[in-house]
Amino acid sequence: MKDTFASYHPIINFIYFCAVIIFSMLFLHPIFLAITIAGSFTYSVSLNGMKGLRQIAIYLVPMMILATLINPLFNHRGVTILGYLNNNPITLESIYYGIAVGIMFGSVILWFSCFYSVFTTDKLTHLFGRIAPSLSLIFSMVLRFVPRFKTQLTIITNGQKCLGRNVTDGTIRQRLKNGIKILSIMISWALENSIETADSMKSRGYGLSGRTSFSIYRFDTRDRIALLALLVLIFLITYGALMEWYKIQFFPSVKVKYNTTAIFAVYFLLCFAPTFLNIWEAIKWKRLKSKI
Repeated sequence: MKDTFASYHPIINFIYFCAVIIFSMLFLHPIFLAITIAGSFTYSVSLNGMKGLRQIAIYLVPMMILATLINPLFNHRGVTILGYLNNNPITLESIYYGIAVGIMFGSVILWFSCFYSVFTTDKLTHLFGRIAPSLSLIFSMVLRFVPRFKTQLTIITNGQKCLGRNVTDGTIRQRLKNGIKILSIMISWALENSIETADSMKSRGYGLSGRTSFSIYRFDTRDRIALLALLVLIFLITYGALMEWYKIQFFPSVKVKYNTTAIFAVYFLLCFAPTFLNIWEAIKWKRLKSKI
């Protein structure tokens, strides 16, 4: 399914992901954590499908569990002592804090995976090309290089496998020799690709004064409405944080505070906004198809 949120102007995408990532790192309130992990998980699965879900299960869940288990071993603050490990107290508050930090890490990584899928290199160049052209070029090339490197590595590995140079078969010496051969080919490809890219940029006049650039992005009425709604949501959440409408204290004892539940609804709208846009677009498309 095509992602509707990705079709908005790059400034909308950039502000949104900056907001949700920063809020996910700052707010460790349990309700906020539940909303942000659910919103990031839902959006990541809608973008990456079952492949993304498999990666989440393989890499992200163990990392979150590890963060939860490590914290009580080094953080001994808290008044509720559950036991001792090497004469160091294991407290209930440190376990709660470790769970919150693990969920926070997981949600931030999920938001970054969504950002990587939505915020393409052309959006990055369009947004920062005039402000910092060299820096935006470097970032766009790095984002572009990683998937190209992985694709080329797969091609070279399959080619070497057909020649009997598999890195998974044979003795350790043979595997090491085949791996070094593949690495040598990859380095040669990367150097040759960099030379071709430099020649291509030079032939297109990169760096010359007065050079213009083409962009397909236009800030229309839909983007203005989305930007206004996004800024209102961010303002309400920030104002609530400054007024301490919601707050959690882990040490020395756990104390959870919230003055109104409306702020959680606002944060829910923010985190699930891309998912709601996709659902609305799918419903609208079905209605249009039914009228044909």
